[in-house]
Amino acid sequence: MKIAVLVKQIPDPSGVGKLDSKDHLLVRDQTEVVLDPGDSYGVEAALQLAAGDGEVVAISMGPAKAVEVIRKAMAMGAGEGVLISDERLRGSDALTTARVLAAAVKRVAPDLLIACTESTDGYTGTVPAAVAELLGWPSLTFAKLLEVDGGKVRIHRQTPNGHDVVESELPAVVTVTGGINEPRYPTLKGIVSSRSRPLQEPTLEELEIDAATVGLSGSSQRVVGVEAAPQRQGGEVIEDQDQGAQRIADYLAELKVI
Repeated sequence: MKIAVLVKQIPDPSGVGKLDSKDHLLVRDQTEVVLDPGDSYGVEAALQLAAGDGEVVAISMGPAKAVEVIRKAMAMGAGEGVLISDERLRGSDALTTARVLAAAVKRVAPDLLIACTESTDGYTGTVPAAVAELLGWPSLTFAKLLEVDGGKVRIHRQTPNGHDVVESELPAVVTVTGGINEPRYPTLKGIVSSRSRPLQEPTLEELEIDAATVGLSGSSQRVVGVEAAPQRQGGEVIEDQDQGAQRIADYLAELKVI
């Protein structure tokens, strides 16, 4: 069984990113970047399913430095990697990204594609579903349990009230939540061996992607302005002079809390 997993390099959540003042895109060469924490759960889910005779391929789209997140996935246990890196892709929106990733997935031809529910930097949550639509595959989302039985995939889909059991034929796209597993740490042996594992770097032309349809010029969405978030205003201080409880009750009523 061949399983592909989408991974992404994002700004370190513990750091402070910097945006270009002209196009409002992230200045990546001045920002610490890491594997999206959510993707670790997807890699771990793929490795668990592939244990034994399966194969895991990590796929990413990004600048040349994004090879680091593919190498991390390999250090965890993935056998191969695919990186789509081209300066012409800079500024691509979510749909354009999905088109490129779908073309790469089609080239790999996996039985199952796994992704996290949404990236920590973009938070659109649309790319995996868009990839599924472009491939014509079923999309199973918010999986907190993932099983493959023969030619079918079954998940427990996390909901506010518990979970739904969802099943479909393979191939399919599954997005996983953070509660699905506990990602393993790369071992020293895994880190060393990751350097020798095969890495494909297909061009846009090899993926049959028209360069005019990617990047800022080929995207239908773009950031037109960036403003600092307004500072939070100070709250009301209530001094209890036998009317404090009543004032709080009135305030909660105004908010329709009670």
